[in-house]
Amino acid sequence: MNLLSPNWGLAFWLTLTFLILLFVLRRYAWGPIVSAMEEREKTIDSSIQRAEEALAEAKEIQADNEKARREAEQKAQRILREAREQAEQLRDEERQKTQEQIDEMKQQAHDEIEREKQSALNELRSEVADLAVQAAGKILHEDMNQDHQRRMVDEFLEDLPRN
Repeated sequence: MNLLSPNWGLAFWLTLTFLILLFVLRRYAWGPIVSAMEEREKTIDSSIQRAEEALAEAKEIQADNEKARREAEQKAQRILREAREQAEQLRDEERQKTQEQIDEMKQQAHDEIEREKQSALNELRSEVADLAVQAAGKILHEDMNQDHQRRMVDEFLEDLPRN
């Protein structure tokens, strides 16, 4: 038997088997397959319809969200502007209070310095008067000549406090 020569018996049985297979497939498989395909097509169409509705609803929600976002941004900007204005007003008030306190402290310090100055001058006058009285008393008790005056001035200078 040659592999290239036709075998009519085999061809007949192959054809018969193929036709029987087509008949069985058409009778039992094509119907369920076609109905399943039609059912699948309906399901896909239904899913597409729902997806389009969901997309439209999502676009509407997105538009609402965008509007709400813009309103929230405007409100936030208004709140920030008001907060800045209040902060500026508080800063100005605090600056004014601080300046008033500084001026008051300057005045108090100036008054205190003036009192201390007067007190120091009064104390200095008192000491100068005491020193003058002491010097006059020493001068009156002793006879004055050149050496004696020099020695008396040196003693007086030594008696003065160092500070």
